[in-house]
Amino acid sequence: MTENNFTLCDRIAKIKAINGEYNLLQNAYISFSGGKDSVACSKLIDLALPGNKIPRVFINTGIEYSAIVKFVQKKASQDERVVIIPPTLNIRATLEEFGYPFKSKEHAQKMAVFQRSGFTKTVSDYLGNGDKTHFLCPKALVGTFTADFPFKVSDKCCKKMKKEPAKKWSVANKRPIIITGVRQAEGGLRQSMSGCTTFSSKNKSVLEKFHPLFPCSSEFVEWFIQEQSLEVCELYAPPYNFKRTGCKGCPFSLDLQEQLDKMEKLLPAEKKQCEIIWRKVYEEYRKLQYRLTH
Repeated sequence: MTENNFTLCDRIAKIKAINGEYNLLQNAYISFSGGKDSVACSKLIDLALPGNKIPRVFINTGIEYSAIVKFVQKKASQDERVVIIPPTLNIRATLEEFGYPFKSKEHAQKMAVFQRSGFTKTVSDYLGNGDKTHFLCPKALVGTFTADFPFKVSDKCCKKMKKEPAKKWSVANKRPIIITGVRQAEGGLRQSMSGCTTFSSKNKSVLEKFHPLFPCSSEFVEWFIQEQSLEVCELYAPPYNFKRTGCKGCPFSLDLQEQLDKMEKLLPAEKKQCEIIWRKVYEEYRKLQYRLTH
């Protein structure tokens, strides 16, 4: 048995065990982004729980890549379990009210605290003026912690545009458990997660999130997609060769410059849209020569 086959058997066993304990068939829904990981996650659930009717819920924020939206719409026409929730908020108005993403969720959250309350301990620690030694603010961005910073920053964009509409749907449909394609290998805040299950902070016996792909590598996902002959969005194939999709032009993206360069050449209308939506952040990035160089 190869390592990939072993991982597949392990993940199927894990899904069956979680279903046996928490009844995913009745209580869960899959967060379906249209990306590779969510496609793999959906198929993995089908292998473990044949004939399941678990909904695949896609939140169309209005800033998804057009190709992703079309891909999900195609899936919805083929599979009645795919549910598409249309945009519920105007992205630009939401950013102005709640704040723009900047650098990373942690950085944006710390800037939001600073903009509300000044140099609190959590902000000072993040800036390297305390006991914190890891995941500190990059030196190039220390100067963003100033009262003169030109716009409001926060980490709430994803919450407002995706998580709250999904939560509203889950409550209305009595499916409180969300199944995601999150993997630890993706990095970021996922590195601090302890495993493939997340329980309620108020009641440790209440399962809130299940991440069946959590320990899986990118190599496994690629193998699984090929092994199962799964269709993925065209953005992952030439000439695009995207590694990830998500909200287009998101300032949190580590490869933002590469994304914009590809859009400039292959998706000029969508690149123009990004320049309008994220203009304030992009201008600051370019001024700082951080993440965007041109």
